[in-house]
Amino acid sequence: MNVESIRLKNIKLQQNSILQKIFRLASNPNYESDQIQQLNQTLIQIVTTIEKICSNQQATPSNLTSSSRKIYSWLKFLTDEQYLQLHLKTTGYLLESAKKLLVIHGQKSLQVMIEITNLAGLYQSKRSVNAADIMISEGFINAPKAVLQALVESALFGKSQDNTRLIRSFASTEEYIAVLLELDLIAEVVAENPQGKFYNLDELFDKVNHEYFAASLVKPRLAWSRINTYRKLGHYESARDKIVMSLTLDNAKVPEFVVEFVLYHELLHKYHGTKWVQGKRMVHTKEFRVSESQFKSYNEASRWLEKLTSGRCN
Repeated sequence: MNVESIRLKNIKLQQNSILQKIFRLASNPNYESDQIQQLNQTLIQIVTTIEKICSNQQATPSNLTSSSRKIYSWLKFLTDEQYLQLHLKTTGYLLESAKKLLVIHGQKSLQVMIEITNLAGLYQSKRSVNAADIMISEGFINAPKAVLQALVESALFGKSQDNTRLIRSFASTEEYIAVLLELDLIAEVVAENPQGKFYNLDELFDKVNHEYFAASLVKPRLAWSRINTYRKLGHYESARDKIVMSLTLDNAKVPEFVVEFVLYHELLHKYHGTKWVQGKRMVHTKEFRVSESQFKSYNEASRWLEKLTSGRCN
């Protein structure tokens, strides 16, 4: 069999089963913690089985077909119990919002299904006379309540200018983009060679670690992505202690201090860690921003990154 395209026959059925279990749990605000742990174990078992199938064919999940890989990445993402809890909480709030809106519109008998998943767009909805199925991008799991309400209202009753503005505004934030990038990178086999065409990440790490962390940081795995990205130029994956840097930065036109600044930003994620405040994932805390501003060429590097992310450096 061609390892470039491993197709898993039942993976869609397994995803639908997980979505149903999540929806049932989220529909009950008094669910027990052991129910979350049980669901978490089910997710881990499915993911482990998929990884074994790939391993038996001397492949990795990156060799799955596109549709299978997307579902695998979503399942793997939810094996992190904090992400699973946040996913459940957001699903519950979306359902609660939908019920309130249906009462206001005199349609409380309508049966609603809410799915938050690895979606290509922002949201989708399928509606019949008796039921509505609302699918929302996983990127919204940490969205403010106003954005979640706007999503439900748009899905049930059509777009409005105000709701569309709210939704698109959040979809352009780093919080939203970071979730999507994390999903994308879960199954991607990144070249573990820190040596790019122009910049060596090992050398830059040693320099930044010595200058800003008194050489106290343990080096994470460092890698260049396989593709050029412009929305986000670096990503720290805490579960695997790995920093992936965008190939966009491995360019003779990009000054070394700009690459150092992005690497420094990602190392700060490792240094400060993730804080959870009232169920919200906080990565760019006040302490993080203070540390970030201590980079010696902070203003100049920030201006360069603005140009890169807007595509003005092509």
